[in-house]
Amino acid sequence: MGSTSCLSRTTLSKANEPRDWRIYVDFAQSLIRTARPLYANEDLEIDLVNTVYTLYAFTIDFCLSLFPWTLSRTIKSSLKLNTLLYLRGNIPAFIHISDGRLHDVNVLDTLFYWNLEPFTSCIEAIWTLHVSLHKTQKGAFFVKRLKSNKKYLRRYSHPTDMSKGIQCDQTFTLTGVHSASCYPNLLRRVKFHYVQFGKTINFLINNFSISAPTVADLYRYCWQVELFFKWIKEHLRRKSCYGTLENAVQSQIWIAVSV
Repeated sequence: MGSTSCLSRTTLSKANEPRDWRIYVDFAQSLIRTARPLYANEDLEIDLVNTVYTLYAFTIDFCLSLFPWTLSRTIKSSLKLNTLLYLRGNIPAFIHISDGRLHDVNVLDTLFYWNLEPFTSCIEAIWTLHVSLHKTQKGAFFVKRLKSNKKYLRRYSHPTDMSKGIQCDQTFTLTGVHSASCYPNLLRRVKFHYVQFGKTINFLINNFSISAPTVADLYRYCWQVELFFKWIKEHLRRKSCYGTLENAVQSQIWIAVSV
């Protein structure tokens, strides 16, 4: 990072060996705090004043013989980057690195200790109803895809405009054994057809005040997280790490985030 000459992998490995990877964590967090205000007024072209995040997990595979400390299964070795991405500027607001065995849902226990500001919109594919209940109490709301096997009971159907892609807008309650007890409140289902992608998606949301097209626009923006991780892949060079120890790998990941 910042070097103008060609350095060997051994040189970089030895240079990073005495440096604790947490130095780069602090540096990355400092850069995030500096960069985020620069994009605070970026227009997302969404009729919403809320702060918008998307939560996503990205897995990095490693060679088990070279990185045994990243063992996630009997024959597989990997690390997982759980990232909460601030969509204005695609800036990571929260990053948690764990081994590949940690389920996406469990990282949310760590997220509980990170304070989301009120009136936040969270868009992702792994947000659970347990977390939704927790965040709702803070004034945040969520948007996620509704699984096809989710059991629910429709209570009301609202008027829709089929010409805008809205196929249904309903109020319902969950009827599953565990889901109903974890989240007994009313929920909203919006079914939207994306003409440009040829896809029809059912959305689950706990906000009844925003319009159905806004719900669809919110989820469309969460696909930007793919661009962020594509950029990380290009700079991380996960197949040619400059060290095999945990300190070296963690340092390289956080340097990539900083860049």
